[in-house]
Amino acid sequence: MKVKVGVDLGSTVIKLVLSDGEKALWRGQTATAPGQEKLAQGLLRQGLSELGLDEGAVGRVAATGYGKGLCGLAEARVDEITANAAGAFRLSQGQARRVVNIGGQDVKVIRLDDKGRVADFKMNDKCAAGTGRFFELVARLLDAPLEDFPRLSQEATLDVTLNSTCVVFAESEMVSLMARGIKNGDIIKALHGSVARRVAAMLSSADLNEAIWLDGGPARNPALANALADELMAEVKVLEAPQYTVAFGATLA
Repeated sequence: MKVKVGVDLGSTVIKLVLSDGEKALWRGQTATAPGQEKLAQGLLRQGLSELGLDEGAVGRVAATGYGKGLCGLAEARVDEITANAAGAFRLSQGQARRVVNIGGQDVKVIRLDDKGRVADFKMNDKCAAGTGRFFELVARLLDAPLEDFPRLSQEATLDVTLNSTCVVFAESEMVSLMARGIKNGDIIKALHGSVARRVAAMLSSADLNEAIWLDGGPARNPALANALADELMAEVKVLEAPQYTVAFGATLA
């Protein structure tokens, strides 16, 4: 059996997917660091080993993401928007028409046609607010693990609002809230609401006629998806293993 390899060399995490061309057979990730090709090769060896395959089983290797040009083992390079669209369309069984990807350093809104092709897209990459790096910054600031954000958000008892759309000023706002004794849960719930408003500003009323499909690492946080649904007053669906959508899409594009 030949497997297709998709490598998403993101700004914060490298993701690798082994696929049979229809579905993901293996997924793995590691933090982005210097020597990205070596890190990707390590993931590939791990995936093949866990599937009981050798290097002879490797078929097409496609790279995408910010570091796609640094991956010498790739024979194809796919732009991130195309890979995201392909992965979201297949994982949604052809239902996705509006996709919101929250990445490490940007937020993308992608509109698909009924064939899963990119019809239009918007990207917010001017500021880290609302991205994966923003969530990591808040986690360090509050000394709270990211995986605890959904639980802490549910424990919120105060209606707190973060008004800043710049990550630097938002950080200052949170420091001020902490100094006033505002609990982590209240701040995290406010964070989710702030990110939801930022994403909503990128969507038009026409986008809300159909479900919004959410992917990217932060999409694993159900409290964020709920905040986005509340802000949009629309259905928000989270793709399976959302942090791997783009890597999987690279195996299809």
